[in-house]
Amino acid sequence: MIFESQECKVPIVFIVFNRPEQTELVFRRIAKVRPPRLLIIADGPRADRVGEASLCARVRRIATQVDWSCEVMTNFSDTNLGCRKRLISGLNWAFAQVEEAIILEDDVLPDVSFFRFCEEMLARFRDDTRISMITGFNIVQNHFDLNWSYFYSQLTHIWGWATWRRSWARYDGHLSEWPAIKAAGLLREIFDRPKQRLFWTNIFDQMHEGTGPDTWDYQWAYTNLMQHMLAVTPRINLVENIGFGPEATHTKRVEDAPAMTAGTLIFPLVHPPAILPLRELDELDGRLSGSYIPGRSERAIRKLKHIFDRAIKSHGGART
Repeated sequence: MIFESQECKVPIVFIVFNRPEQTELVFRRIAKVRPPRLLIIADGPRADRVGEASLCARVRRIATQVDWSCEVMTNFSDTNLGCRKRLISGLNWAFAQVEEAIILEDDVLPDVSFFRFCEEMLARFRDDTRISMITGFNIVQNHFDLNWSYFYSQLTHIWGWATWRRSWARYDGHLSEWPAIKAAGLLREIFDRPKQRLFWTNIFDQMHEGTGPDTWDYQWAYTNLMQHMLAVTPRINLVENIGFGPEATHTKRVEDAPAMTAGTLIFPLVHPPAILPLRELDELDGRLSGSYIPGRSERAIRKLKHIFDRAIKSHGGART
């Protein structure tokens, strides 16, 4: 059965800043599913950016124009906190209000089926602490197909995602145990390839020392990896990032945007037979996104596809 639009019963956290055009597109998509609670997080304007205060005010007006029965809660900062502090403080606030939520930033445009997928997965894994989150992003969809509607991953893509208070409570923004983990060589238990370990070691060193980028998501990746928790990933990509451009905080290069649109997931869902990460897919994900292997070697990708093709056949999957 193809997905048919319906109301979303899960609270939605909407994170906005200074981009009214993108905010309006995403808000219209949220309005289609009429969530019962909308929690809006906004950073304040930067004092040295002419006209940004006006843009921020316009964005806040757009994000609060709710015309359905909905409890709207706002967490607006008067000053600019930056990406890391604003997102962390905002999500801390949100999960003090609700037990679970779907989280969208102002540049992530989801297919409507994304909401039902998140809602069903939040209910299915609500008490399963092996699962940390649900994501809508799938960069490997054009390389593999599965009979299952979703798979499990060690990676934590946050372009459209959902989680529970119980997971966010584990968030370790300071990577407190990283020196001991590094000294014990424990990344070898997670990543087989030296280049993978080098990439994540460098990132975690920077974030622990406070010299890394002004972001919060590497710390979230660290938390989930070190707690051995998994992300539920749909078999097709369900979100489109519409925020690449010079006005973005991190994704400034339009040419870096993945050429991916949002697809529609078919229901009812077909569940995987085991809760295990598909590590070959995670490896391919890293190569396609350029995370840790420079050059995105096509020969290596073809080799991985061949290996994974055999693996999914042995586990009941099917290539298209």
